[in-house]
Parts: sequence; C-alpha cells; structure tokens
Amino acid sequence: MDDGEVLFLRHWPVDNARRGVLLVHGLGEHSGRYAEVASWFNRRGLDVCAYDQRGHGRSTGARGALHRADDLLTDLTAIFADYAKRFDRPPLLVGHSMGGLVVARAVLDGRVVPNGLVMSSPALRSLESGFIKRLVRVFTFTVPRLPLTRSQHLQWLSHDPAVAARVEVDSLCSRRITPRLADFIFRAGASCIADASRLAVPTLLMAAGTDHLVDPDGSRDFAAAAQDTERVTYRAFPSCFHELFNEAEPKRSEVMHALATWLDTLPHG
Repeated sequence: MDDGEVLFLRHWPVDNARRGVLLVHGLGEHSGRYAEVASWFNRRGLDVCAYDQRGHGRSTGARGALHRADDLLTDLTAIFADYAKRFDRPPLLVGHSMGGLVVARAVLDGRVVPNGLVMSSPALRSLESGFIKRLVRVFTFTVPRLPLTRSQHLQWLSHDPAVAARVEVDSLCSRRITPRLADFIFRAGASCIADASRLAVPTLLMAAGTDHLVDPDGSRDFAAAAQDTERVTYRAFPSCFHELFNEAEPKRSEVMHALATWLDTLPHG
C-alpha cells in the first residue's frame, strides 16, 4: 500500500472465469478462514480473491491498528480495482462482520462499484454502551494506537463448537484492537445506516437473529432505510449465531441457499 503496509492476498482461481468475488473478513480473523466459502463460489464458476486486512492475519501492521481512520476503505479500494481488471464486469463484493461494514461504507462512498454486494452479520451497530463509545472517542484523540484486548466470546460464533475450537488455536487470529479502529467501527456503522437511502448496488443483507457480537437491529434498520432504493434483499436467520457461513447444519445450508437464490437474480453477462 502507499503507506508501506503489505497486504496478504489469497486467490482461489477458476479457469476462464468471467465473474469474480472479493471476500473481506471480520475483526480479529483472516482470509484463510473463508476457504470453504471460496470453494462454494468456485463450484458455481466464480473466481475468488480475499485478503488479510491490515493489522490482521499475515498482513503487516500492528494488530487491530490503523494509521488513519479510513485505512481499511483505502485498502479495499486499491485491491478491488486491481482484482476487477481480470473480468468483463466488476466483481461481487462479500463482507462479514467488520468486513461487512467496510464494504458497505466503501460502496456508499462510491469508492467501489461491485456487481453486487453481500453483507453477512455486518457490524453496523455495536452492542457496546454509549459510555464505552464516548470513552473510545476520547482515546482516539489521545492514545489512538493503544493496544487493547477484546473479550473473546468464542461460544457465540457458531452453534458448531468446532468453529470456536479452531479459532482458539489459530495463531493468525487476534484479540487486539485499538481506539482508532474501534471508533471507526462505531462511527462508520452509524453513518452507513444514515446513508443507506443512497445505496445503488444490488445487495443481499443477511443478519443473524441470535447475534451476541454485533447488534442485528443495525442490519434491520439499514434495510429499512434502504427500502425505497429497491436494492436490498434482507434475510434474517432468527436462530443463527454470528458467523452465518460457519453455522451448524442445517442452518448453514439455509444461509447458502439464500445466497444462491440471490445470486441467480444478478445479471451474469
């Protein structure tokens, strides 16, 4: 990147693919956790690329830290533009949790114009208290890169206990976050909901109804605010935990069926 940080990319290729998918992971994880999702897209003839966001996985940067508030948006813009050169039409953009927030904000800002947008349990609203959000805002101005440790709460990722077990021993996953990154999440989430009526890209918004890591009402309110655009397909999965793509069966199959149904509505070109 222009500021010297090096982002680690993964590629799951499909020969002669005319369509691509760019995956954007969530807070504290990395792109390698999306191999099964990439394989699912590959079987449908789509090429897939993903990257570790700065301060995550194999990418450089202090864990959970930003130099500037819009670093994650700048990174996505550059990677999307480079990946899009491979295809006849823009790639599909898929983001989970914090990644869902990043892709939403980038699309609303006009930084990227994907063929379609998928958000899985996007971090559009936090479950943190107003006091914590105000405190983080103060720290952003005083100690923006102070390394803090997040609570783990791995039991709320999925009804499949193997998911939490794998994350617990995954050395590429991190619990670190800094005030500047936390403040970005809080502020960008609120601004996405406020700007949802500007959405101009076909969007599938999938919310986990039993989400203990982000507030699912943020997704509901985003969908309501974007309703007049007729661009959003909103799907809530009442009994699912946060990681919809990693849920236990039969829940995961329900999620993937919703994704497949929506994909069929997009122009293939």
